[in-house]
Amino acid sequence: MSRLGNLLRLERTRRKLSLKQVARLVAVSEKYLADVEAGKRIISDREARRILEKIGADSPTGAEFSMEEIANTVDLHTAAPIQRKVEAQKSKASKNDDGKQEKVAGSIWLDALSSVIRSVPIYNAAMKEIGRRLLPVEKGKIEGVSADKVFYYQAPDNALQGFRVKKGDLLLIIPQNMSEDGALMLVKTATGMTLRMVKTLPRFQVMLQAFDASFDSEIVNLSDISFVGKAVRLEAEL
Repeated sequence: MSRLGNLLRLERTRRKLSLKQVARLVAVSEKYLADVEAGKRIISDREARRILEKIGADSPTGAEFSMEEIANTVDLHTAAPIQRKVEAQKSKASKNDDGKQEKVAGSIWLDALSSVIRSVPIYNAAMKEIGRRLLPVEKGKIEGVSADKVFYYQAPDNALQGFRVKKGDLLLIIPQNMSEDGALMLVKTATGMTLRMVKTLPRFQVMLQAFDASFDSEIVNLSDISFVGKAVRLEAEL
């Protein structure tokens, strides 16, 4: 079931209305409404609001949803595909009663969620997107920075297991282009991206530290590397 479908079904059942009753009330077929509730049909913002208003429900805004409510209604396995469907539908145009072109908007449920939860990309060592995870957003920010700037980086090996980071673990990266002593940072070198513990040194140098079976380090000039971001959260499978 889609998030919008959950919302419509919730509001309908709260008012003890059957599918047939609501279908008649909003002048659509019962099958159409059933498909919407089941997430098989994506409808426009205008149509969703019309249905909610007809059954006496107020249109939701992001501020009205708690994280607990979202956790109980968002299907984490299908959130990304639903978003892609909505974005694809947004690119199409439909004609209103006046014959004017009108863009099809995403569902109000998705629009409401966008202010409190964000789909964050996961990148591998080649910086290729391999998945997404949902994170709460506060005033458009995650970990104090713009929600559009953060991403997850998947550890490609056990080079940092001495620092409790193992192959396959996910690290939330926030943008930072300057070295920070004692921080776990994503660094771009001549050979590509690498995740290393950083120790600042004098004379415009840093030590990039790894810790697999044994401790290892490399001293490099700041002019030879660039910092992409700092790891602020570790998510590991037990």
